[in-house]
Amino acid sequence: MTFNTREYNFFIYIMANHERRSFYVGFSNDISRRTIEHMYGYGCEFSKKYKTFDLLYYEQYQYNNEAIAREKQLKGWRRDKKISLVKTINPDLEKLNQQLFNDYGYTEKT
Repeated sequence: MTFNTREYNFFIYIMANHERRSFYVGFSNDISRRTIEHMYGYGCEFSKKYKTFDLLYYEQYQYNNEAIAREKQLKGWRRDKKISLVKTINPDLEKLNQQLFNDYGYTEKT
């Protein structure tokens, strides 16, 4: 028996609105595409309604079940705990959209 050893990329991420009052936790297998979809209001009514277009935080996983479990965990957290997590890698709550796009060769919508 052989096992598939192909590596996969799955992400959980936290988006916020400009005022940093509303937060959205999500899961994707393509973080760049999903961030762009949020920015244009595709695929998420919450994001469209509350304008959570700024990527603040993300984690990468090899296995989707791990990422989904983490997403569920973060969705159960209170706002202050999510902010504390974001601040571990992004202390000023700056949007990471352009940094991510640069890493993947995209240009951010202005």
